[in-house]
Amino acid sequence: MALTMNDVDRFMASRPRLEAIAYRLLGSASEAEDAVQETFLRWQDADIDRIRVPEAWLTKVLTNLCLNQLASARTRRETYVGAWLPEPLIAGDPMLGPADTAEQRESVSYAVLVLLERLSPNERAVYVLREAFDYPHREIAEILDLTEAASQQIFHRAKKHVADGKARAEIDEAAARRIVDEFLVAATSGRTEPLVRLLTQDAIAIGDGGGKVPARTKAFEGALAVATFMRGLFKPGKAKRALLGGSPGIYAATANGEPALVVVLDGRVVGIMCLEVTAEGIAAIRSQANPDKLERATRAWAATDHGEPLLIAF
Repeated sequence: MALTMNDVDRFMASRPRLEAIAYRLLGSASEAEDAVQETFLRWQDADIDRIRVPEAWLTKVLTNLCLNQLASARTRRETYVGAWLPEPLIAGDPMLGPADTAEQRESVSYAVLVLLERLSPNERAVYVLREAFDYPHREIAEILDLTEAASQQIFHRAKKHVADGKARAEIDEAAARRIVDEFLVAATSGRTEPLVRLLTQDAIAIGDGGGKVPARTKAFEGALAVATFMRGLFKPGKAKRALLGGSPGIYAATANGEPALVVVLDGRVVGIMCLEVTAEGIAAIRSQANPDKLERATRAWAATDHGEPLLIAF
């Protein structure tokens, strides 16, 4: 059945929300775009005149497509080279979705997206729909074919799993910039002590290269181990320049609501380092270097002016 312009407009009005839901569920912007496109194809084939609440119908179709994707993703990630980390999004990306409340901002933070990987697909869906988009449990139950009581139980269980992670500190853009500046000064000082002072005792550092860029497959754990690794990472060297094909610029930014260092070479984002900040210090440093997961960030970066880099590395 051919869509009318009104039918297309109704879908397009829902598209930003659908993309934001899919990104939180899948942790991948490209997979989120595919899920939303598939939802549109289902919308195109549907008997739209018989759909009473289009927004609810679209959300149900999208969510179930994402649940199927998550089930297959778990199998694929068993053969993924190295650690799998979500795709980071630079501040201002519409796929980050609503950010009106602390819960909405936290639900898309890089730290929480990593924690969501530990949840079952149903737990992840209930948590995202309730915490980030404030869906009532009655509607979540209809979307997932659950009882309302089951939705409530799953949400409480999922929220506890997420809360068992470190208590993240919500910071504004100015504070994020100060943290990045302090971290970069410490990392390039050539000494471990300044870095250790910025880190929590149980800090971790981990990277995702996807088998395409060198990245340690196991996390560094503990302030001293992380500081030693970071000191070496930021130490200039010909081999690093040769590996990257030049000397990249390092910029301060915010990604998924967290302070971040963005590494840019010839206009291409080649790395994003997200800093998870708690009241005790930097608790985790998660670096995304897989080029497949930096394409959207590169497009977003090219669309705005970021001034001069804080540092020309290596």
